[in-house]
Order: sequence, then structure tokens, then C-alpha cells
Amino acid sequence: MDINTEELEETIIPVKETDLIYGIDDRPPLKEALFAALQHLLAIFVAIITPPLIIAGALKLDLETTGFLVSMALFASGISTFVQCKRIGPVGAGLLCIQGTSFSFIGPIISAGLAGGLPLIFGVCMAAAPIEMIISRTFKYMRSIITPLVSGIVVLLIGLSLIKVGVVSCGGGFAAMDNGMFGSLRNIGVAATVLLSVLFFNRCKNKYLRMSSIVLGLCIGYGLSFALGMVDMSAASSQNLMGFNIPVPFKYGLDFNISSFIAIGLVYLITAIEATGDVTANSMISGKSIEGEGYLKRVSGGVLADGVNSFVAGVFNSFPNSIFAQNNGIIQLTGVASRYVGYYIAGMLILLGLFPIVGVVFSLMPDPVLGGATLLMFGTVAAAGIRIIASQEINRKATLVLAVSLSLGLGVELMPDILKTAPEAIKGIFSSGITTGGLTAIIANVLIRVKEDKVDKTE
Repeated sequence: MDINTEELEETIIPVKETDLIYGIDDRPPLKEALFAALQHLLAIFVAIITPPLIIAGALKLDLETTGFLVSMALFASGISTFVQCKRIGPVGAGLLCIQGTSFSFIGPIISAGLAGGLPLIFGVCMAAAPIEMIISRTFKYMRSIITPLVSGIVVLLIGLSLIKVGVVSCGGGFAAMDNGMFGSLRNIGVAATVLLSVLFFNRCKNKYLRMSSIVLGLCIGYGLSFALGMVDMSAASSQNLMGFNIPVPFKYGLDFNISSFIAIGLVYLITAIEATGDVTANSMISGKSIEGEGYLKRVSGGVLADGVNSFVAGVFNSFPNSIFAQNNGIIQLTGVASRYVGYYIAGMLILLGLFPIVGVVFSLMPDPVLGGATLLMFGTVAAAGIRIIASQEINRKATLVLAVSLSLGLGVELMPDILKTAPEAIKGIFSSGITTGGLTAIIANVLIRVKEDKVDKTE
């Protein structure tokens, strides 16, 4: 007779009481499952397509390539979500965990893209993905090095560096810089309209308006920019909008260099920690224990799937994936924690990724529209980093680690010319403020702790 050790364990370890309508292994009726899946889709859709749009804009990619990258981001997120919910062997959390394109990688990916184009981006993202897989097996040892203080600093630096990207989009993007229209009243006005719309809908009492606030803000901004003649519809006329996107593995080829690998690898370290927090929160909301062997199995499987899915995303010409924390709020809102709902979400994402019209429509979106929405999203990333840091005791050691990490990280971000005469290998690694500040935080956290231990022993 087979004994489910996880179920047995959770009869011994008390779990959190919930108001769930459907638990993890319940199967909701089709109508209710589709309705819950649609709400999750509204919460994540913009977040999935935003990174490829920002990266494509920074690299000045053409409409066809941009549309394909957006479609593959949706396709890869569908596969990743299915793996997380299904739990194939040791891979996956077995919870209603939704995965999508990660914002954390945007800075290092743009740096890699400027150095070697899409082949280098996909090459280093795939090469570094095993870092997160390894961490999933050895996480208890890594936690003494990658502490909450370190991860908070890195998340804060990610948010602050992305705010710069958002502001560039609000001004009209790199194309506007080239034609002298950057920061025009029209661009700023559209971005401000989107930002205010998102804030307005986010403050509404109606839960559906609140959940779809970013989507509604984008629609208003898109409509306004179309009326102002900012949408170039002629660019879409040459595209086959009625066909299908056939996923082509390694379409753009692969390349590698060590400096980009280190920059991307550091972010994989941080996303492993973030994934642990997301799986823990999901377990609590879903009424599962957050201690014991069953919990460790869910966390380990979730982080392992993060790495595996990011590798698979690279194969299909998409960027690294991570678990989306915002979907935990949707579970609380709907009372539906069934992982089978994740199958419907995965199917919707894959279908959307197969239709070129989806990618092209969003690729035509003017930069100020995207900038107005993402500015708020990136601000929340920085706020999350501050919240993580504030949850720790800010003693003398923490103050020193914060000071040196933020000084060097923001210093490189604000004044990149400081590395102008450095060797290319050094410049490649430390040109990103996220990498510089993150590595500094890790090293400072270890060294300052060793120094204090010695002082304590002599007293």
C-alpha cells in the first residue's frame, strides 16, 4: 500500500486555516475554472510581455523580431506554468504557481544584447540557468551567504535601475532620442495619462477593475496615442497577422562570454531566493504546511522548475522565467487554489503565443504608453527591496553593507564612464549596477561578519 508522506506529515503538522473554495487537488467545474484562470491571466499578461518589449526597444529590433519575442514569451510562460502546477518528478512546486518573464534580468540582458545581440542573450541565459537548479538542491547552505539583506539590496537595485528604463520609455524611447522628440509634451502627456489611469483603477473598490488596472491603463493610453497619430499601422501591413507562430528552437543562434554569464548568473541567485518566498506564501494561502519534508519538497521543486523553465525558455527564444508573486493575491481573492486551474492558464498562454497578431499589436504600442504603466510597476519592485531590507535588523554591519553596496551599484549606474578605461572583461561584468552592487553586498556581508566575529572573541 502506497503512503503519501506529505499528506501524513500535514496531519501531524498543523496547517493554516483558509477560506478556500477549492483546495490544491480539487477540480473546479469548467466554468469556474475558466473564470479563475481568466483573472490570473489579466494579472500577469502585461507583466509577461513587458520585458521583451523593453529589451527589443533598447536593442532597436525590428517589428517582426519584437512581435516574435513577445509571442515566445507567452508561449514559454505557458509551458513553465504547466510544469510548476503539474510537478513532473522533482520539477515543480505542485501548487497554483504562475510563471512569466522576469523583470529582474532586464538590465543584464540589455547589456549582453548590446555586446553580442540575441545569440549572446540566449546563450548566457541558458548557460547560467543550471545555477538556479543547483541552488534548489543546496539552498540551506546558500542561505548563510545570500541573506535577506543581500537579496533586498539586489531587488532594490533592480527596481532603481528599471525606473531609469521606464523614464526613457515615458520620454519616447531611444527612437525619440534619435529624432529629437524625446521628452516632448505629447510623449509625457500620454505617459502621464496611462500612469494616472492605472492609479485610478487600482484604487477602485470594484475588484475586477482593480485586478485589470494595468490592462485598462494601457488600453486608454493606446487609444489616446492612436488618436494623436503615434501608432504606425503601416508597419504592420507587411506582417502575416492571420497565420501561426511556429516555435523554432535556437532561431537566433547561441553565443557566450564570461562577463555576461557572471552578470546573468548573479540574478539567478536572487530569483532562487525570490522563488522560495513566493512558494512559501503560496503554500500558506493554499492551506499547506510551511515546515517539514513536504514543504521543503515544494520549495525545492519550485526553485528547480524556475531554473529548468528558464533554460527551456532560452531554447524557444524567450527570456528567463520566474514565479509571479501577484498571483498569490488572486488565489486569496477568488478562494481557488486548485493547481488544475493552472492547466487552463498554461493553455491560454500557449494559444496566445501561437498567434502573431498578439505580438504585433503590442509591438506597435508607443513607448510612452508602456512607460506610463511600467514606471509604477518598477517602483513597486524597488519598494519590495526596501521592505525586505526593513524587515531585517539594521545594525552597524547592515549599515556598512548597505552603504558600500548602494554606493558602488548606483555609482556605476549613474556614471558608467567610470569604467571607460577598464579592460573589456572587467567592464562587461561591472557595467551593470545590479551586478556591481550585488557582488559587493555578498562579499561585504561575508567579510564584515568575519571581522566582527574576531572582535567579539577578543572582548
